[in-house]
Amino acid sequence: METIVLGIGETLVRDDRRWSSWADWLGVPPHTLSALVGAAVAQGHDATDALRTLRPGMDVEAAYRARSAAGRGEHLDESDLYQDVRPALGELRAAGVRVVVAGNGSARAGELLRALDLPADLVVASAEWGVRKPDPEFFARVAEAAEAPPAATLYVGDHPADDLFPAAAAGLRTAHLRRGPYGHWWADHPDVVETAEFRIDALTELVALVRPPGAGAGAIGTDAEGTGGEGSGEEEAGGEETDAAGAAREGARRGALRSVR
Repeated sequence: METIVLGIGETLVRDDRRWSSWADWLGVPPHTLSALVGAAVAQGHDATDALRTLRPGMDVEAAYRARSAAGRGEHLDESDLYQDVRPALGELRAAGVRVVVAGNGSARAGELLRALDLPADLVVASAEWGVRKPDPEFFARVAEAAEAPPAATLYVGDHPADDLFPAAAAGLRTAHLRRGPYGHWWADHPDVVETAEFRIDALTELVALVRPPGAGAGAIGTDAEGTGGEGSGEEEAGGEETDAAGAAREGARRGALRSVR
């Protein structure tokens, strides 16, 4: 792998603060909203459906703007990062890998992430590109930002429908991260097992994928074994499948796991 691209929410950043702040804004206990988020996740729905359950017909974007105007907008600091983020990203860069952070988020989220000075070559939120996951155009932008061939680019994320499936459809190599509600709940779904070339429990496991055991600090691995199912070889081949067949497979997967974040 020459480049590793990582999502944001529940890949690098814990969503605790996000949902707690929404609960506070809506005047409900955090555990109530957390339970509703869990229900949405288990059904393969958009997590923000939890907000609409509490406030039917709620315009989430309008509510987000109202929160910001009231001085209760987004906040992000070191405590919001998972503990393995800095060690993993630092080791990847030391191994000579280009590290890109690209996921769904507001322009403000992009600013806050860059202010943390992560060991990454590029940090960008979807609002800054004007397109969100799982739109294919987002992954076209990822491929450009990678500055490497798709077969040498690994996209890492927790969300099957927003991360794993569209990244694979774009010809990128994929790693599913068992983290956060979506990552844990859907980890053993057959479509996830089939599609993910690698399945990991921590970002520090990525280092072994690019640096084979016993290799020197500058060695980049290209033949690490994945843990995907029988279909992982087909996904790795990328481009062998016809557009029609690929669309059919993607449609079937989306039927099981609707796009959510």
